[in-house]
Amino acid sequence: MGPPPKNRNFPRFLSSSFAFPHFFALPLLTLICFASSTLQSQPPTIYDHLRKNGLPMGLLPDGITQFIFDPTAGEFQINLTQACNARFENEVHYDFNITGSLSFGKIGNLSGVTQQELFLWFPVKGIRVDVPSSGLIYFDVGVVDKQFSLSLFETAPDCTAVDPGDGIDSSGSEGSKNQPENLQLETGKGDLLRAAS
Repeated sequence: MGPPPKNRNFPRFLSSSFAFPHFFALPLLTLICFASSTLQSQPPTIYDHLRKNGLPMGLLPDGITQFIFDPTAGEFQINLTQACNARFENEVHYDFNITGSLSFGKIGNLSGVTQQELFLWFPVKGIRVDVPSSGLIYFDVGVVDKQFSLSLFETAPDCTAVDPGDGIDSSGSEGSKNQPENLQLETGKGDLLRAAS
């Protein structure tokens, strides 16, 4: 047997043009490899950690870039540039620092988040999604769990900056600026609060 017969039906100009694209293949392949390695090397965001744990990213305000997350313990700390408020069904206040413990479907030991109900502010101590298919999310505000539609938290909310003196402190009580300067509260007999000047 001799060499395979040449294909006489294959046009000569096409065989020379197939060699030309190989000239561009190496730089293109290098560029694709560089771009994919750059994309893969970016660290996960706090929103990625929420999604990985079955929680919606809208639980935290948009634009968080400074945070610490310990994947072993699930503990996180978020540092906002400014305290802010976001609106869902109710107003939610985020302090400068937000801490908590993240596990699947739940944020526990939460501090730095308060929720307004009527005219009162309550600290949110935890957030959980019991059954994702139910479409419900629960905020633990101490005495009771407040139920919301999960769809409210699909995207990270825009957060309106608040003046620290006008805001809510992390205990959930109104800021001291809302009280007259010379008015202080003291505990009297029977654990009743009375105003003292």
